[in-house]
Amino acid sequence: MESAVADGEAGSLLNATDLETKRHLQQLAVEESRLGIPLLIGFDVIHGYETIFPIPLAQAASWNPDLAERAERIAATEAAAAGHNWTFAPMVDVSRDPRWGRVMEGAGESPVLGSAFAEARVRGFQGEDLSDPDTVLACAKHFAAYGAVEGGREYNTVNVSETALRERHLPPFEASVEAGVGSLMNAFNVHERIPASGHESLVDGVLKGDWDFSGVLVSDWASFREQIQHGTATDRREAARKAIEAGSDIDMASEVVIDELPGLVREGDISEERLDDAVRRVLTVKGLLGLFEDPYRYFDAERREEAMLADEHREAAREAARESFVLLQNEGDRLPLDPEADVALVGALADSGEDTLGAWSFEGRPEDAITVREGLESFLDRAVPFAPGYELPGEVTEASIEAAVETATDADVAVTVVGETAAITGEAASRADIDLPGHQRRLVEALAETDTPVVAVLMNGRPLAIDWLAESVPAILDVWHPGVEGGPAVAETLFGEHVPAGHLPMSFPSSVGQVPLAHDRLPTGRPAEDAESGYTTGYIDAPNEPLFAFGHGQSYTGFAYTDLTLSTDAIDAGETLEATVTVENVGDVAGRDVVQFYVRDLVGSRSRPEKELLDFETVELAPGERADVPITIEDTDLAFWTADREWAAEPGEFDLMVGHAADDIAHTERFALLE
Repeated sequence: MESAVADGEAGSLLNATDLETKRHLQQLAVEESRLGIPLLIGFDVIHGYETIFPIPLAQAASWNPDLAERAERIAATEAAAAGHNWTFAPMVDVSRDPRWGRVMEGAGESPVLGSAFAEARVRGFQGEDLSDPDTVLACAKHFAAYGAVEGGREYNTVNVSETALRERHLPPFEASVEAGVGSLMNAFNVHERIPASGHESLVDGVLKGDWDFSGVLVSDWASFREQIQHGTATDRREAARKAIEAGSDIDMASEVVIDELPGLVREGDISEERLDDAVRRVLTVKGLLGLFEDPYRYFDAERREEAMLADEHREAAREAARESFVLLQNEGDRLPLDPEADVALVGALADSGEDTLGAWSFEGRPEDAITVREGLESFLDRAVPFAPGYELPGEVTEASIEAAVETATDADVAVTVVGETAAITGEAASRADIDLPGHQRRLVEALAETDTPVVAVLMNGRPLAIDWLAESVPAILDVWHPGVEGGPAVAETLFGEHVPAGHLPMSFPSSVGQVPLAHDRLPTGRPAEDAESGYTTGYIDAPNEPLFAFGHGQSYTGFAYTDLTLSTDAIDAGETLEATVTVENVGDVAGRDVVQFYVRDLVGSRSRPEKELLDFETVELAPGERADVPITIEDTDLAFWTADREWAAEPGEFDLMVGHAADDIAHTERFALLE
């Protein structure tokens, strides 16, 4: 590495953690290489650096992009203080297949919600000025459609239509570009059987052409070389040529570019203009980061010491955790719990710092995480009877179940923490069975057979198929992998100090056979509602509907929607329409609600979804308080990829819906877009 940097053969450094090592290598680049060009120093900062926030999918459950922007601002501050100036985040892939382990890195199934969080996370990482020393260069990934890997299997092929690509997968990337993201990353997959790394129409045509992206495009780990495995390049030379020719700029790890590019340029297979463009892009982002003025700006040990796990950072992580929790069900108002009750705690995940942090938390230390067990005991100021119940990730014995049942029997209520370990989520963690791992189900069923009321706390990195859990346990609180302050946030929510307000960014299936599953499905000629014929779309052994729909989330209070009004029933192109709904807190405690607006284009040149998320707003209300929640609709909000293969809004009628979730629509009003 030292010789490669000194010889000018490396322009970036990946995954180094020691501050002095990074300073030393930067010094070699600046003071000993022929041109003295400083290094980009990259690291995967996915949901925090040392202050680990909830996983990105959990943050999306807050439906609060400002929360994600703040989280990434803190992550950037810590990463920059540790000597990094480039992060390989945010992941903005849209996915509706929870078998794919990397759904935990994204914002779920909606391109609208995904775009909002993509913009916010880019702003958080990059700040207002990249030359500020507490910012880092963001990298939107994976370009493009990696969220649609077949079977949810990591590194697998992708087969999506151009319509699905344009309407579903590209919008969060375009939003990232509009937010000023400095880099993008190629996907591992093919599109139309052409690897993304060498896909000229996707990279040069859409990204650098249509969107006028001025930053750099980096391969994913060795993805340039993997064109050989895909069968579209005969050797390393051809792989390098196709990647650079398509418009990619930086080769991560495969080394085909450093080995082959000089010969390709000398022999005229790659133009000097294309080489100049790639070089100019790399130099530009290094300049924007201020590296030419001060290449050592990120190496300050005192600053590093002050930034890591600062009190205000931990408090922000706790707030993010609280806002991300989703109350999936609460039959009989089992929650919140009475702090005076005798509470038993069951489940090994409740006592695991590593799994409280979640996957992709490289610099997070399990010992810094406050577990659910620690959080409950601190909140109650007393020891809480505890039984692991299973060995991680989910193995049980008769003895472990017996001990758990005995612990629960002696209590007024049993809180059981079940779900996934961090190790079985994230990259290369696809699961064909997305029920609770191992034999956790046996444990929960044994607890449910006792006379002690049971509350389930779900810790997970993806939507799970848990219809049996919903039938067995009246109250389920999904806390995802909540991060370094997860334990206190869980305790505050279970005992009512905080009112849960999260809503699902991805549908929870009833069974894995339903996936991929999403709210914006297309209508069919044989709808399930047409039951008289008997020949309808559906399964003979499962419902069509998800267990918990996109947008679902309950509260300790209730919200009523009335008076959905439109400022007009028709608009011309270029005009706007304002829709307003009145929201009232009809419960006994203050709470936050996510007001979701959906739209259906009744007739189009292509079949249009039954409903798709159009916009959303959050509102905080005291008991009995009411508020008018408005949104503005422009004709561009109604655009889609038409049969003429252009992005346009077609005249016609539209249904505007407002609801608590995709399957819980309160009101519908119709309007028209005129010729």
